[in-house]
Amino acid sequence: MNLNEIINKNKESVKKIIRMVTGVDNEDLEQEVYLKVWKNSHKYKEQGSFKSWIRTIAKNVSKDYLKSAVQKHEQLTTEDDTTFEQIKDKKSSPELKLIRNERQEKILKAINNLKPKFKEVIIYTEIYGYSYEECSKKFKCPIGTIKSRIYNAKKQLAQDLKDLL
Repeated sequence: MNLNEIINKNKESVKKIIRMVTGVDNEDLEQEVYLKVWKNSHKYKEQGSFKSWIRTIAKNVSKDYLKSAVQKHEQLTTEDDTTFEQIKDKKSSPELKLIRNERQEKILKAINNLKPKFKEVIIYTEIYGYSYEECSKKFKCPIGTIKSRIYNAKKQLAQDLKDLL
């Protein structure tokens, strides 16, 4: 499989992961994901699905981005607090933080309201990054059952969170 095929087959899921972790669309992070896939393709072991491997890379790249953003922010505030305070928009920052917190609370509440079997597969696949195969082994049920639970959980979440979408 060439890089163009990999990008075309995984573009939407990579975008969604980056948006879920960072809260924004970021083409630079998408490019970084595909660059890492290309550079590390020789390290891929066929124990899990290739798509799951790419998703894990996308999650890690997004988390690394957030960590570096936090570090840059801390450097700015420790190096020159007064300059940073003058640049920062004081009106939108608390509002945006409140909106993000409310959004996260709604999402967590919706996940907690799922049936237990749906909740556990969503948490393991979408948050912890488990592949369907790994979930199948963990919960001792067929992959088809895992896929069905994920489908139904996402369907319920989409319905419960339609105001956020």
